[in-house]
Amino acid sequence: MRRMSTPPFRVTGQAGSHDGLHILHVSGALTSATSPEFHSAVVAVTAPRLIIDLSEVSHIDSMAIGGLVRAYVACQKSGRKLALAGLNHRVRNVLNLTGVEPLFDSYATIGEAEAALA
Repeated sequence: MRRMSTPPFRVTGQAGSHDGLHILHVSGALTSATSPEFHSAVVAVTAPRLIIDLSEVSHIDSMAIGGLVRAYVACQKSGRKLALAGLNHRVRNVLNLTGVEPLFDSYATIGEAEAALA
């Protein structure tokens, strides 16, 4: 059986459809190895509202959950709002199993997240 290849890890940002809203698109595997790059991208955003689009994340390991929690804490400390969008079944399961899912407002699409944070 052929193993599916994992796309390379990337974090790219763009302005949202509303002022003060920024979207970080994450793709590839969010793991303990890629978590520092992810965290650096999150803390570089100064917009008061941040959406992290995880729709292209193939999987996340339990160690990388710390990166998401650090993002949550950084946003809380600075008074910013944070939302997650596009969680697939695997990512949602890991968030649930590690007990951190209730920390995050999550939406099926970026559009839903933008509307909620507007």
